[in-house]
Amino acid sequence: MRSRRITFKDKNLIERGFTLVELLVVIVILGVLAAVVVFAVGGITNTSKQNACKIEVRTVNSALQAYYANASPNAYPASASVTAMFADLVTAKLISSGTGSASNYGTAPAPAYNSTTGVYSAGCA
Repeated sequence: MRSRRITFKDKNLIERGFTLVELLVVIVILGVLAAVVVFAVGGITNTSKQNACKIEVRTVNSALQAYYANASPNAYPASASVTAMFADLVTAKLISSGTGSASNYGTAPAPAYNSTTGVYSAGCA
């Protein structure tokens, strides 16, 4: 058996490349894969922001219960606003100063604090 020897005279083998259609098909496939990844990551980001908001609401409510338990006559912070309530909890060293940023995730309804019942709520959609 004789094997065929490849020479530079064989133009079909040397000058052979990808056609425009083949390149376009590959580009379209890569674009579809990129779109799937972007939407998947976007969903994960929204879910994590929602979970952080819910956890923060629980943390603040736990801090409010601790404030109530530590107060000399048992009482919740008598703050009229959410910002003042956070300042009272930071002063009492029950939460850190960065707490409250995740609660602004939902924005509707706005975070609210009831000083009578000691319940903090935020719009974690």
